[in-house]
Amino acid sequence: MRDFETPYLSARARHELHHRMRRGASRRDVMKMLVASGMTIASAGLVAGSATSAFAATPKRGGDLKVAGSSSSTAETLDPAWFRSGTDYARGFMIYNGLTRLDGQLTPQPELATEWASDDGKTWVFKLRQGVTFHDGRSFTADDVVFSLLRHNDPATASRATSYTKDITGVTANSPSEVTITLASANFDLPVALGTFNLMIVPAGTTDFAKGIGTGPYKLDSFEPGVRSLVSRYDGYFKDGLQFVDTIEYFGLPEESSRLNALRAGEVNLTTGINPRSSRLIQTTKGVELFVTKSGTYSDLIMQKTDATVGSDDFALGMKYLLDRQTIQNSIYRDFATVANDQPIAPTMKYFNESLARREFDPEKAKFHLQKAGVMGQSIPLVASAGVGNTLDMALILQQSAKEIGLTIDVQRVPVDGYWSNVWMKVPFGFGTITQRPTADMIFSLCYASDGAYNSSKWKSDKFDQALLAARVETNEDKRASLYADMQEMVSNEAGSGIPVFFSNIDAHSSSLKGLEPIPTGNMMGYAFAENVWLDA
Repeated sequence: MRDFETPYLSARARHELHHRMRRGASRRDVMKMLVASGMTIASAGLVAGSATSAFAATPKRGGDLKVAGSSSSTAETLDPAWFRSGTDYARGFMIYNGLTRLDGQLTPQPELATEWASDDGKTWVFKLRQGVTFHDGRSFTADDVVFSLLRHNDPATASRATSYTKDITGVTANSPSEVTITLASANFDLPVALGTFNLMIVPAGTTDFAKGIGTGPYKLDSFEPGVRSLVSRYDGYFKDGLQFVDTIEYFGLPEESSRLNALRAGEVNLTTGINPRSSRLIQTTKGVELFVTKSGTYSDLIMQKTDATVGSDDFALGMKYLLDRQTIQNSIYRDFATVANDQPIAPTMKYFNESLARREFDPEKAKFHLQKAGVMGQSIPLVASAGVGNTLDMALILQQSAKEIGLTIDVQRVPVDGYWSNVWMKVPFGFGTITQRPTADMIFSLCYASDGAYNSSKWKSDKFDQALLAARVETNEDKRASLYADMQEMVSNEAGSGIPVFFSNIDAHSSSLKGLEPIPTGNMMGYAFAENVWLDA
């Protein structure tokens, strides 16, 4: 499928055009879109002709899609408030919808909400899509939105989205098709947050999520946590005809070799979590293709500030100087990563601080800080898993660098099965992986605010928290950028997390699978592949 010339369109408009064409839009549909965007009829005709020629392949309906994920856990859930892994996210996008969805530019697009507006960033009015039904036949109304959003702030829910929802002070149904969301302080990123994994809409009053009732493109047939999920097309879906395959079977295979063998044997159509070292094998295998998405996803070295051994500022700085970023990039990720600087805003994201000097590998500075931390001569246990990104390889590189300055790091290998529920954030010295969030506010709120749900290093800074709140309500773009730049510097220098690289999300699929498009919030179209792909068998 070749590209086509669209010199009259912005990058965002080109992305939307690509998206519509991949979904089977006709030449007439494209013409309407282009004219509505302000293009002359003559120019629209030229672009529409080129586009329809380039995207002559029409999505096909039918077939059974088999997907092998990279993780499995008995803690998997059907409650969006508890989603915490790629397996949960992918299943969630099969059976639920949010008020918005995020496109490849991370711009919120209409989903269960058709439009929204706010004058001050504090009071938001969302108009809701009419004629939508849940899988059990119930009509979707404003009451479902009120319930779905407010439950995140109920302590009994134990939601993982409270970093995004804690400022919501009210959600009111103005009518069955309109809600008002009130915030304690302005947040112009609210429509973006409402398109993320945990904030999907469920039927009002739901207490038992075992049936997985949503409005999404597929309805749940069976679910065995840690084993597999099976869904089938929901014929009442409001995006009529845009879920192409008949069924989707999703199961976890923690071992990459097992996933690749299944793909090459034709037993699965799509798999994820591909090690860059496997890229050449895939590229030389007939009938199999790579799907690469550049992103701000990272795996971080976690040093919990509450721990007596690894919690000091000097220990954290010592480890950051000991991270051989260039070696990690070259030997582990190759061309599929960019060097990072111990803070979570990637160069491809808005508000990236270009002026922050990159921390270089410096064993002498590392030794100086580790001596001040009083750990030289000790054996420090570091927990890692071969199935969590490439963190075991990172641990071994760090172990060798530490050995050369006289520090012993005891790498303790654990299985990936159950890692996210039993190990991550529960050990003082280990690793995690964070998929890119759409905005700086969201990643900072989730992972570095004192009360962030994924504040894995347990770093707390009043100065950082105040800057985060100030940036959220700041309308002057230069001042907002300055605040985010300051926060990146604080995290890089003070937090207990070392981020050596940002890496691309690498998936692999059979050549017969079509329709994948990059969305940088995660693998497999930001986990939203379900309603977008088809089998060209």
